[in-house]
Amino acid sequence: MLQKTFSKIEIEFRSVFNKKQYVKIQEFLNKNAKDLGKDDQDVCFFLLSDRIVKVANKVSKNVAKIVIKLNRLGRGSSDFEEIEIPINPSDFNRAVKLFSSLPFDQIQNIYQKRHNYEYKGVELALKYTESWGYHMELEIVIDDRFKKEEAEEKIKKVAKELGIKIMSEQEIGDFAKKIDRQYKKAYTIKQNESS
Repeated sequence: MLQKTFSKIEIEFRSVFNKKQYVKIQEFLNKNAKDLGKDDQDVCFFLLSDRIVKVANKVSKNVAKIVIKLNRLGRGSSDFEEIEIPINPSDFNRAVKLFSSLPFDQIQNIYQKRHNYEYKGVELALKYTESWGYHMELEIVIDDRFKKEEAEEKIKKVAKELGIKIMSEQEIGDFAKKIDRQYKKAYTIKQNESS
């Protein structure tokens, strides 16, 4: 039996900050936003030059999915068309093994400590990862690219109210390249140690 496949367009921005700002934002959201709950995830990213495949085990929610993002961070656009395929969490390791056997440019495994909120129509993921540190994703899902500008303005208003700086596409691109270099370096060291 085939499972349903979802395609959507996420309008997404990011902001990075220190732990003090993280705590302040968390306190504000706990008082003023709709709490969508804890959403810790074990995620494997399979990178190509122009897109990303990810296998996500949403540990806190006991669900998993395979996602193809038809764009990469820092490539000049806030919109990310995605195709999602829900999978059983028990199939997470098999899905990772399947994609790991293909010739992706790079594979990254990241554990995300994450809590989701909804505030003024914007979904907020307050996160901590080893590679990104303390940060937030702000997004609105749309079904039509004509709604992009309105969604971007709504997100920017919420970011301003929260007192956070949205990263530019250049900043995101530079940050993502830095993370890619760190993973490549760690992979090279690991390969040399096993030789």
